[in-house]
Amino acid sequence: KSAEEILKEACKTAKEQEKKVFLIFHASWCGWCHKMDKRMSLPEMKPYFDKNYVIEHIDVMEPAEKKNLETPGGVELLNKYGGGKSGIPFWLIFDENGKLVADSQMRPAGTDLSVPGENIGCPQQPKEIIAFKEVLKKTSSLTDAEIEQVGMVFSKEN
Repeated sequence: KSAEEILKEACKTAKEQEKKVFLIFHASWCGWCHKMDKRMSLPEMKPYFDKNYVIEHIDVMEPAEKKNLETPGGVELLNKYGGGKSGIPFWLIFDENGKLVADSQMRPAGTDLSVPGENIGCPQQPKEIIAFKEVLKKTSSLTDAEIEQVGMVFSKEN
């Protein structure tokens, strides 16, 4: 499937399930990408993310010998949403109609998604955790306590 097809299908599912789409650009070689997936999939975290998001992955930036793993149109979609120079993981959150509502870039307060920011990637540093928690607060029905728990899990070293 192409990146656009993955996004379109995820939006359809999100609409049916009253969720948002959490689209993660990653690669097989990317340690931070694996760390993000691992943390989101932990038994104490997975229900939080599954309750609020349809989670999909787009493979990009693979080395020549693994180009076959890349999602067709993935790099173009990454570039379309400003992630081409940001590094991975880079993630986007869409509403059920396919409108971008958040991404993994930290921006100055009060600026909108058109202003380039610094990629959070897999949040671990304090400022990244704060920014990630703000995105979760804005895009999910998680309680403040649940969001704090997510922050604690992501701030761990391993």
